[in-house]
Amino acid sequence: MENLSALAYARHRLRRDPAMLYAWFGENWHKSRKLRVISYIAGIGLVLLALAWTTLARNLPDAESLLDYETPLPTVVRGVDGQIVHSYARERRVQLQYADFPQQLIEAYLSAEDKTFFSHSGVDFTGTLNAVFDYATKLGSGDRAVGGSTITQQVAKNLLLGDEYSVTRKLKEMVLAQRIEGVLTKREILELYLNEIPLGRRSFGVQAASRAYFDKDVGELELNELAFLAILPKAPERYGRTKYTDLAISRRNFVLDQMVANDFITAPQGTAAKAKPLGLVEQRSERSADAGYFLEEVRRQLIDRFGETADTGANSVYAGGLWVRTSLDTELQDAARDALRAALLRYHGNRGFSKPVATLDPENGDLHSQLASSNLAINYKDWRIGVITATGPVKIGFTDGEDYALAGAPAALKIGDVVAAEKSGEGFRLRVVPEVSGAFLAEAPQTGRVLAMQGGFDSRLGSFNRATQALRQPGSTIKPFVYASGLDQGLTPASQVPDQTFCFWQGANLGEKCFRNFGGGGGGVHTMRWGLEQSRNLMTVHIAMEAGMENVTGTFKRVGIGDYKNYPSFALGAGDTTVAKMVNAYAALANWGRQNKGSVIDYVQDRRGKVIYRSDTRACTGCNMDKWDGQPMPRFEPGGKQVLDARTAFQVVHMLQGVVTRGTAVRLRGLNLPLFGKTGTTSGPTNAWFVGGSPDMVAGMYVGFDQPRNLGGWVQGGNTAAPIFKQFVEQTRDRWNDEDFVAPPGVRMVKIDRRSGKRVFEGTPSKDPTAAIIWEAFKPDTEPPRATRSDAIASKRNEILEMIRRGRQTSQSSQQQQRQAAEQNPDFVEEQGGIY
Repeated sequence: MENLSALAYARHRLRRDPAMLYAWFGENWHKSRKLRVISYIAGIGLVLLALAWTTLARNLPDAESLLDYETPLPTVVRGVDGQIVHSYARERRVQLQYADFPQQLIEAYLSAEDKTFFSHSGVDFTGTLNAVFDYATKLGSGDRAVGGSTITQQVAKNLLLGDEYSVTRKLKEMVLAQRIEGVLTKREILELYLNEIPLGRRSFGVQAASRAYFDKDVGELELNELAFLAILPKAPERYGRTKYTDLAISRRNFVLDQMVANDFITAPQGTAAKAKPLGLVEQRSERSADAGYFLEEVRRQLIDRFGETADTGANSVYAGGLWVRTSLDTELQDAARDALRAALLRYHGNRGFSKPVATLDPENGDLHSQLASSNLAINYKDWRIGVITATGPVKIGFTDGEDYALAGAPAALKIGDVVAAEKSGEGFRLRVVPEVSGAFLAEAPQTGRVLAMQGGFDSRLGSFNRATQALRQPGSTIKPFVYASGLDQGLTPASQVPDQTFCFWQGANLGEKCFRNFGGGGGGVHTMRWGLEQSRNLMTVHIAMEAGMENVTGTFKRVGIGDYKNYPSFALGAGDTTVAKMVNAYAALANWGRQNKGSVIDYVQDRRGKVIYRSDTRACTGCNMDKWDGQPMPRFEPGGKQVLDARTAFQVVHMLQGVVTRGTAVRLRGLNLPLFGKTGTTSGPTNAWFVGGSPDMVAGMYVGFDQPRNLGGWVQGGNTAAPIFKQFVEQTRDRWNDEDFVAPPGVRMVKIDRRSGKRVFEGTPSKDPTAAIIWEAFKPDTEPPRATRSDAIASKRNEILEMIRRGRQTSQSSQQQQRQAAEQNPDFVEEQGGIY
C-alpha cells in the first residue's frame, strides 16, 4: 500500500515538480527495492530501445528522396497520325495525379487497408499490436502473418525497403513511415501509394490495374469494380484468377461492408454492388500495331540513345516514361506486310512442307511451357504456332497446354518441331510458313521518314529485320547510280553506248574477266536510256569504265549504298547492301539529289513533355519571335545533304520512268501513275529486287532465301519483286497522286528520237509508251544537234529493213518497192509520216 502511495505520489510530482520528483527518488531509492527493480528495467529498456533505434535508423533510406521520386513508367509510341501504336513495358504502369482518382476509389482503399490513414502519424499502433499477436500465434507454422501496415508503411516498403518478411524490416518500416509523414502530405503519400501498389497481372497502380482487369479507366469503374481493386493488395496474384472467384467476391463484399460502416456509401448502395459479379476481362496483350519490325527498330535506337532501365538514365526506355512520335503509317504498314507476305506465299506455291519454324528439345522439359517461353507466334489469318508433341498419330500442342490431332503432317516431322497450323474440324491442319523470305521498306524522299517496314513474314517468328540487317547483293537496282556517274562525266541520256562484250585483264592470278547480259545476247550501239530501260549489263559496264570506276564507287559511297573497291563487277550490283540503304539512295534521286537520313523517330519527349530528341535539327531563325517584324515569313533551310547534282538526279529519274512504261518493270504501267523504278536480279538468281516510287514515296523490296541459294531460273525482279510494289500501291491507291516529277532549274526538255537519240523538231511526243518521239532531259549545251535529212533517210531505211526481216509486210514485192522508193526519192520519207 505504501508502495502504491509512493508511486501515485511520484506520478503527481512528475506532473507538478520535476525537482521535487528527483528529491523523492533520492529519499526512496534505498528504502524501496521494488522502485530500484522497476528503475533498472526501465533503464535497460531505454538503452536497448536507443540501441535498436540507432541500429535500425542508421542505414535507412532518406525519406526526403521521395520528394524527387518518379514512378518508373513505360515508353509510349505514337504513329505518324499521333495515335498510340505501342508501348515498351515490362510492367503495366500509368501515373495519375491525386485529383484523377475517384473519391469512392480512395474510400474503398481506406476501408480495406487503413481507415485511420488521415488521423495517424504513419503507424497505427492498434493494428501493429494485432499484427504482433498474429505473428506470435503463427510462429513456426510457415504461414505469413497479417501485415498490420498502414498505407504510409506500405509506401515505405514498396519504394524504399523491399518485401523482405522479417521483424527487422517491419521495425524499419515503422521508422520510415513516421519520417515520410514528416516529409510528404497525406495526399502526396496516397498519390504515391495508388500509383505504385502492385495489383497483379503485371500492373502497378490503380489505373493500370483498371485496364488489366476491366479494360476501363478508373473514372469509368462502378462501385463493385472499385471495391475489387481495393482487395488486390492483400493477394494480387490470387483474386484475379477464375478458381478463386468465390474468395474474391467474399473479400470484395467485406470491403463494401466496411465502406458502409465508415459512412462512405449507403447500405442500399453496398447491397446493390454486392449483387453484381466480378466482371473481370481475360488477360490480353498490350494493344499494338502489327509493325513488329518497325517497332523493334525504334526500340533499338531508343536504347542506344537513352538506355534500357532506370539504372542507365532518367529517360530510359522501360522506366523513363518517354513519349515517342514515330513516322509509322499504319495504313501503309499493313499494305507492305500484306504485299510481301503474298509474294512469299506466291513463290512458295505448292512446294509443300520444307522445315519447321523452330525446334524444341523434349529433354529440356514440358514442350508446352518451352513454346510459351519461346514467344513464337504468328498473326496471319487464324493460324497458330504449335509444337509437335506426338507422332503416329501426329499431335500438336499449344501454349494453353492442350493437344490436338494434326492433319497434313509429313513423315519428316518429329517431336519438338514448331510449326504453323490452322483450325480444321475438331483438330488442326498443317500450314506452311514459306522458307523464302524478303523485306519491304517505304520512305518519304523529302524528309527521310520511314513510313513502313516489313523485315520478313512475321516478326513474331524471329526478330531478324531483313530490311535493315540483311546484307544482299542489289543486282541491277544499283545501275541508276552507274548511269548517274556517266552523266556527271559528260554523257547524256541520248549518248550512244555499245551493247557489246567487255573483257579486261584482272592480273596473272585471276586472268581475263568478260561480262555478258542477263540472258545472253547483245550487240549494236544504243542510247543510255535504252540500256537502263532494258537493264543491259554490257552497256552498264561500258558506261562505268568510260566514267571511271573510281567515280562510280565514289557515287555509291556518297549516296550511302556501300564502300566498294574499284572493280567493274560492283557496277552490276555484286557488293552487299541493305534495303534501307537502297531506298534511301533512290529517295535522293527523287529529291533532286538531296538526301535525308532515313529515320523512324520524329522526336522524343520526356515524361513532362520536354522534347529531348528531334530527328529534324534544322534551325528556323525568327520562328519564335513574339511579334512579326514585317519581314518575310521565316522558312526552314532545305534538309539533308546534296549527294548528287540535282540535274543528274532528275535525268536518272526521267530515264527510270521509262523502265516502268516500256522496260523491265512494264507490269507497273497499268497503275497509271507517274512512277520511276528499277528491277534487279542477282546471279543465280539468288535475289529479286525492285526499288522505285513517286515524287512523294519511294519503296524497295527483295525476295530471297536467308542463306542465299538459287530461286529458280524463271525468277526475275520484274515478275517476283515488282508485283509486291504493285499490290502495295493498289491497296493504298488513295495515298498516291498524279503529280509528275518536276525538273530542277538547269534542265532542258528536248524532243528526240527515242531509238537513235537524235534531236527532232517535227512531231509531238505522245503518251504512247512506244512512241518514236519522246521528251528527254538534258543539261544546258549537252542536247544533240538537229537531225539532218540524210540521218532521217538512213533511219527510215533501217526501219524498213527491220520490217522486212520480221515479215511485217504482206508481200515481198511491196517491201522492195518501198525500199527502192526511199533510195531514189528523198521526199518519199516525209510523205510516209515525217522524220522517225
